[in-house]
Amino acid sequence: MKHFLLSTALVLSANAASAAGSHSGGHMDLMSMGGAGEQKAVTRAVDIIMKETDDGKYLFEPSDLTFKAGETVRFNVKNIGEQVHEFVMDDFKKNLEHKAMMEKFPEMEHDDPNAIRLDPGEEGVIVWTFADAGSFEFACLIPGHYEAGMHGPLNVRK
Repeated sequence: MKHFLLSTALVLSANAASAAGSHSGGHMDLMSMGGAGEQKAVTRAVDIIMKETDDGKYLFEPSDLTFKAGETVRFNVKNIGEQVHEFVMDDFKKNLEHKAMMEKFPEMEHDDPNAIRLDPGEEGVIVWTFADAGSFEFACLIPGHYEAGMHGPLNVRK
């Protein structure tokens, strides 16, 4: 019994440690726009650049995205700017909620398959399978970045 209780305590503490520092309401379940995809199912790769401009704008290139329902995409995300940036895909309402939470907790860590945070010069990958058709958004939700222009439409067609 002691061994069982000790094992249970270790598992619970490991789970608590992995959740620490991230926000609740994660996106590990299937979202309306889809879910984490598998590399072997990728049908298209899209390069996403995150950067700032000399006139103070924060941008993504490309500035809008369109996909087909059922398509699995590999996003090659690169931060060529001088600030930390993130690439988050979600519906407008969820992005607004997430943005408000980020304003309260700007150093919040993310462990969601629909988001990636990169330091200057870093690169990362998101593999995503789009589900339902609809209008969504991609954005950087670090305080001030959205307001500086770092967001764009993400459309999923039938």
